[in-house]
Amino acid sequence: MKKIYILTAVALALTACTLDLVPITSYNELNVEVSEEGEGSSSQYTTRSQMEGLRNSLYNSWVKDIQEMGLEDWLVYSETRADNAYCGTSTPEIMSLEGNKQDGSNKNIARDWNWYQNQVSNSNQIICNIDRIAESDPTLTAAERDQWKAEALIWRAFCFFRLSLLWGDAPMVLSIPPAITAANVEEVYPLYFPDRVPLEKVYAKLVEDLTWAVQYAPKVNSANKMLMSDAFAKGLLARVYAENTPFRDWTKVAQYCSEVEKMGFELEPNYADLWGYEEGESGDAKRNSIESIFEVQWTSKSSGNWVYMMYHRNAYDPDASYSWAKWTTPSRNLIKAYQDEGDVVRMNASIIWDKCSWSNYYDSDNYAFMHKMPTNVSSILVMRLAEIYLLHAEALACTNDFKGAADYVNLVRDRVGLAGIPTPTSQDEAIDAILKERRLELAFEGFRFFDLVRHSTPENDRIKKVHDAMNAEDAFWQSRIPMDPTHYLLPVPSEALNNNPNLEQNPGY
Repeated sequence: MKKIYILTAVALALTACTLDLVPITSYNELNVEVSEEGEGSSSQYTTRSQMEGLRNSLYNSWVKDIQEMGLEDWLVYSETRADNAYCGTSTPEIMSLEGNKQDGSNKNIARDWNWYQNQVSNSNQIICNIDRIAESDPTLTAAERDQWKAEALIWRAFCFFRLSLLWGDAPMVLSIPPAITAANVEEVYPLYFPDRVPLEKVYAKLVEDLTWAVQYAPKVNSANKMLMSDAFAKGLLARVYAENTPFRDWTKVAQYCSEVEKMGFELEPNYADLWGYEEGESGDAKRNSIESIFEVQWTSKSSGNWVYMMYHRNAYDPDASYSWAKWTTPSRNLIKAYQDEGDVVRMNASIIWDKCSWSNYYDSDNYAFMHKMPTNVSSILVMRLAEIYLLHAEALACTNDFKGAADYVNLVRDRVGLAGIPTPTSQDEAIDAILKERRLELAFEGFRFFDLVRHSTPENDRIKKVHDAMNAEDAFWQSRIPMDPTHYLLPVPSEALNNNPNLEQNPGY
């Protein structure tokens, strides 16, 4: 079997879980090469209890680490690089991204490149070891083996998918490499410096892994939406098949969206309740809504998330961390889009106005803030039913079922009291209507830039039209280098290029 390896600076420095075990990516004598099929004579993992610890760490540590790289930075890429949000502060790394002036020295881009790959490495500890341990430790049942492996495959696929959206051809680690020793350095050292894997192969692997995982992933649990369920895996398959790659298949998108829609989810009746919370000392934030498919949760105010402080106040401690300007400041263009649509419900759930001590974009007495993280126990909603409805609408529009597409859009609009859209008469008209609805419905949830790129062509470059118009219409936007297809992707970090001479920079950088 062909094995693909990657090594990043962060992988050398970080342990992969909370267990006191030897990190698999360190140079040490306990590492032994283990393939995705469990090939390899031994490793530091030998028991069911160790596998259970890694599986629990998947949820309790690795996934919750999403705050900085998987939300804070992701919203810069998705909202600020489009038209939903100004970057918010004078931090050079995010200012350069707003202005489309990023390069390989950007520290935020480097930390994200490293983080997603480290998450893959974490997942591989389960994927590459669990079959072997199941054979040697009878206390590990077949059901546990299949479920824990499926959960790790789903998380790995999520990380690979995001890597592909950010950088295109992505490094894929599918095995655990051996440590470098004096005896094997000439043979092993080159294995740490591979080329990137072509996007077509990345997506083939995503489809393979998610299709397998769907069979064994845990079923939807209405009391625990922080679970890599079969519904989340099917939703990821719908996203994968929708991207503009050789694997694009709108029939498959519709199929997987339909399957998710039949798994017991419903639109939350009150849109704002998706991020709702109870006031008072004993109050709590909303989680496990009937609409949520997968979310990252915190349940203790004393040890909750910290990412709330990047956007506004913590409703349970309003003065905490409120002395400096916040990231992802809602743009005037987005506010106008809500106002033009008469969409008060979604605007007020997505944006809040408050007093502050800075006036970077608005008067300090009436400043706009992103409002989809109102407390330090609010969940990060990674996937929910309304997104699946609108992705289903895309699939129908792209197979010329314009009425069916409009029906799905109108399900989402009806929830917030807006009149339905008429049936479009062309594919472009339908896609424009869906993208508009996705903007209003999913603002600050990590989709806008990637939605526009997904439906950009040489004949109709939607992201360029949106991106280039911003600083011309609004002086609060920074000047922007005009968008072109080479800037749909980010630059490979300079440190990665320096560490691995086999890597090539993305075109345009």
